[in-house]
Amino acid sequence: MKVSLGMAFCIAIVFSLPSSAAELADVIDGLRPSVVGIGTVRPVRGSRKPAVDFRGTGFVVGNGRQVITNYHVLPEKLDREAKESLAIFVGRGKSGKVMAVKVLRKDRDHDLALLEIVGGSLPAMRLGDEAFIREGSDIAFTGFPIGVVLGLFPVTHRGIISAITPIAIPAASSRSITAAQMKRLRKPFEVYQLDATAYPGNSGSPVYKRDSGEVIGVINSVFVKGSKETVLEKPSGISYAIPVRYVHQLLNAQ
Repeated sequence: MKVSLGMAFCIAIVFSLPSSAAELADVIDGLRPSVVGIGTVRPVRGSRKPAVDFRGTGFVVGNGRQVITNYHVLPEKLDREAKESLAIFVGRGKSGKVMAVKVLRKDRDHDLALLEIVGGSLPAMRLGDEAFIREGSDIAFTGFPIGVVLGLFPVTHRGIISAITPIAIPAASSRSITAAQMKRLRKPFEVYQLDATAYPGNSGSPVYKRDSGEVIGVINSVFVKGSKETVLEKPSGISYAIPVRYVHQLLNAQ
């Protein structure tokens, strides 16, 4: 069978095109051990059902003992009488395990927290530099969108950077502006707006470049249409992420 030069050229192009799906699959395989659940545990039987209180997602950085998550994921206080403690959930499925952590630093203004694993370490994710990536860039994020009720199963969503925008979203009227929003309006900073669907359990999830797994931000909020109760049923497809520059600042703080 004769093959023309033009046909051969087309075949060469088809087989030389990169497979973004395959690349993302490889990236996910590499970073999955670094993504953890965040919550509290109560070892005393009968104190709560379930004994695990899942609160969000986090990811391992630095020396393998440091974990980044959102400040708002942390509990306001622990029930010491019931021996409640802060923990991360690692592994996969029903074979997941619990590791104790402690809070090292908090950054309320940028909704970030730095935790330290007690007596162990995990593979760390690679952080990008402090420069913003371009709007339109392909990203993905991995976390636990609906918690760990069925076991520890990290879920990955993908999307793009749709905008770089101030974190304080304008309210419909001055009466609906919260104290936190007022503070941010006085001292605003820019965050990533994502064209991607995230859920409450994704809070603290790493946002990374789809082609490399390099972390560029941290999921911190989801735009909710209607009531908070409808977020699972009717997701808006708009999410926000804190840029990784503030993770660097938290890690380097004294």
